Amino acid sequence: MNKYSYIILIFLFMNNSTYTIFEFSKQSNIASWRVVDDGVMGGLSSGNFEINEKGNGLYTGEISLDNNGGFSSLRYRFDKINVEKFSKVILKIKGDGKKYQFRVKDNSQNYYSYVQTFETTKEWELVEINLSEMYPAFRGRKLDMNNFSSNEIEEITLLFGNKKEETFQLEISKIYLE
Repeated sequence: MNKYSYIILIFLFMNNSTYTIFEFSKQSNIASWRVVDDGVMGGLSSGNFEINEKGNGLYTGEISLDNNGGFSSLRYRFDKINVEKFSKVILKIKGDGKKYQFRVKDNSQNYYSYVQTFETTKEWELVEINLSEMYPAFRGRKLDMNNFSSNEIEEITLLFGNKKEETFQLEISKIYLE
């Protein structure tokens, strides 16, 4: 390796503009991922999360409106990540053509999350979520507070619930900051 190669490597290392929150593989430990359905409020929806044969996270389920139900969520809590130098979260996903919510918490103890809705296609895609456009919400209601402006996050959530009875399927390859 010549001196120019070292300079390029140092430049790339110093200017690393992404941070991986989670990248799925056949060896992924998904024990920290939790499905939380509307059963916490008496609902009957059911979600499931597993690693599929391709090594991607596979979040599937069925939404029921019985007993005032209507949602399923997939949550991942981790040690705080400093997000000062990042402006967006990128989801590498393959959806089912339906609408989902992406949520973050800067403090997992907060009752509210910062939310952004996105639509999926039935193809692999990169969904970009601008952190500054994520609005605070609790139980489906937008709160009278500022959009996300924290320097850290410690929980992400994918939520499905479109106020109708239906099945869903979301394949996840990678979630990262940019």
